Amino acid sequence: MDNVVRAALVQSEWTGDRESMVDKNVGYAREAAAKGAQVLCFQEIFNAPYFCTDQDNEHFASAEAIPGGPTVSTMMELAAQTGMVIVVPIFEREDTGHYYNTAAVIDADGTYLGKYRKTHIPQVEGFWEKFYFRPGNLGYPVFDTAVGRIGVYICYDRHFPEGWRELGLAGAKIVFNPSATTRGHSKYLWELEQPAAAVANEYFVGAINRVGREDLEDTDYYGSSYFANPRGQIIEGTASDTSDEVVIRDLDMDLIEEVRHHWAFYRDRRPEVYQSIAKT
Repeated sequence: MDNVVRAALVQSEWTGDRESMVDKNVGYAREAAAKGAQVLCFQEIFNAPYFCTDQDNEHFASAEAIPGGPTVSTMMELAAQTGMVIVVPIFEREDTGHYYNTAAVIDADGTYLGKYRKTHIPQVEGFWEKFYFRPGNLGYPVFDTAVGRIGVYICYDRHFPEGWRELGLAGAKIVFNPSATTRGHSKYLWELEQPAAAVANEYFVGAINRVGREDLEDTDYYGSSYFANPRGQIIEGTASDTSDEVVIRDLDMDLIEEVRHHWAFYRDRRPEVYQSIAKT
């Protein structure tokens, strides 16, 4: 297999402070690079606890500029040092009163390529995200990287098929979905929705979840991160549901073309009969 991308996901338990959490994840990224990983994605808001279990103004202090903030700057240096494409999900401060749940995308030479802002923002028990985040306003960008065209969806987005398809239509070959989802909330959907999105849109999906219990109440993140291929198959199983883990998998990019020839979903789409979807 000549057309293979070695890709990595990092799930890691909250350490209790930002500095040590970033340091731990940098260590995991270097570990992945040493094993040949070419692209890596961290979990949702990886450098902080998942603070949306409550509504407290103190958490706004953890937001950073993208680019220009310390975490993305650190990851730009890391990407240049390791030669990896890195997806960096953090809490973004655009200016006072404008905050987003965002993932920065950095190319293998350390170049900042752009960002995706979470589009669909939940407001349910334990996930009070509308208190913190504005809905994303950048659409569904796809980034040309050293490993090809990649896209990002974030956590709750995964329940909405429209964005998955937008990313496929824009040419994404790998889509990362960094998440923070708890054991009792949606685990029964975890190995259902994202493989279904992979097969429906005929690309690879990297599904990353937080792991472990955090300082805030109602937190029991079950990890189980994985890659799904364009046939909807989970590649070599999922990660631990209780412990830190770096998931590294070889993605055979030729499989995308093979599947698209067999199941010609893009050819057989009928966008002219879907108009009412965007109006209702």
